[in-house]
Amino acid sequence: MSNRIRSADVLVTSPGRNFVTLKVTTEDGVVGWGDATVNGRELAVAAYLRDHVAPLLVGRDADRIEDCWQFLYRGAYWRRGPITMAAIGAVDLALWDIRGKVLDQPVHNLLGGAVRDGILSYTHASGWTLEELKDSVDEVLSRGFRAVRAQSGVPGLDTVYGIHRGQKSYEPAGRGSSPVEEMWDARAYLRHAPRVLSALREHVGEEIELLHDAHHRLRPIEAAQLGKDLEPVRLFWLEDVTTGENQEALRLVRQHTTTPLALGEVFNTIWDCKDLITSQSIDFIRTSVMHAGGISHARRINDLAALWQVQVAPHGPSDISPITMAASLHLDLVTPNLGIHEHMGYPDVTSEVFRTTYSLADGMLHPGEAPGLGVEVDEEAAARFPYSQAYLPVARRRDGTLTDW
Repeated sequence: MSNRIRSADVLVTSPGRNFVTLKVTTEDGVVGWGDATVNGRELAVAAYLRDHVAPLLVGRDADRIEDCWQFLYRGAYWRRGPITMAAIGAVDLALWDIRGKVLDQPVHNLLGGAVRDGILSYTHASGWTLEELKDSVDEVLSRGFRAVRAQSGVPGLDTVYGIHRGQKSYEPAGRGSSPVEEMWDARAYLRHAPRVLSALREHVGEEIELLHDAHHRLRPIEAAQLGKDLEPVRLFWLEDVTTGENQEALRLVRQHTTTPLALGEVFNTIWDCKDLITSQSIDFIRTSVMHAGGISHARRINDLAALWQVQVAPHGPSDISPITMAASLHLDLVTPNLGIHEHMGYPDVTSEVFRTTYSLADGMLHPGEAPGLGVEVDEEAAARFPYSQAYLPVARRRDGTLTDW
């Protein structure tokens, strides 16, 4: 039996939103699937894979997963960054998928076996008004979730992250040739958010876990103020209170609040995460398995976090494909310091292309026991959904200056 790689092909498809998929095939015909989606920059990573990575894979031993990771990371002089690491992550996921299929084992068994029976998950609730938000949260709880991320409108603003006014679902990427521009007012948000979340805590009681996302938009002292104001609400976490580039800023936030802090969904390597973890400036690290270079690298981040009693909480939006979602769940199942997993979900049309075996029941996720990652791609269906240009929004302050979205 030969486990040499015969081919590596890139598919770009848009069943509900754009996804970049890598198909790796061995000489014996075993197929492994990887995800390389970078929201709003899909064609950049597709070209990186197709033109620069795929030719390097042909003839390599698919069993040598770690060696392949090192080759792609160390062999590219220009390292790191979202495009490079998503491409490496796609290859890594595909090789783990192949390894599981060859050995007839789910990937979590190859990583040491389960340490838990299921994976606590949360999903999103939103409402422009408090009453709409309460209704949305109640609907989420009726589906068995016991943890929910809550986002609301802000008086005086027409658009706010996490909400589409008048719509129950939220998809941030907008179709078209340019991004939507949103207006942002931090002071209005800081006045309003604590009142909404306090009322919501009273509505759901003490047993339900509430999460909230500030989405990088606050200056450090504003983030500290919000964290302090929200302490009586006892959030499960406050997410992305300020940008991750200025990591010293998180120390200032930590000095002023005991509200748990989550950060890292845009991080790509252990080097991005290291200082925030070792300084214990955050409580949850949120890298996505694919964007952080795949299972092989993400588990190193998880292990570093464990040393500092920081929990893992993988990013699980609709702009990672079900392949990454499955891979993340396999790694979650074997990670002792897992805290929770995001489950934004997908529109029904996505399942026409990506056939999954992972499950969700009573707010708990499980990757399933199918060999490999447990996701197969219907290439004929994928061809029916061509790429459609889409961008995430941008944000401006009231005076017109751009700020972080």
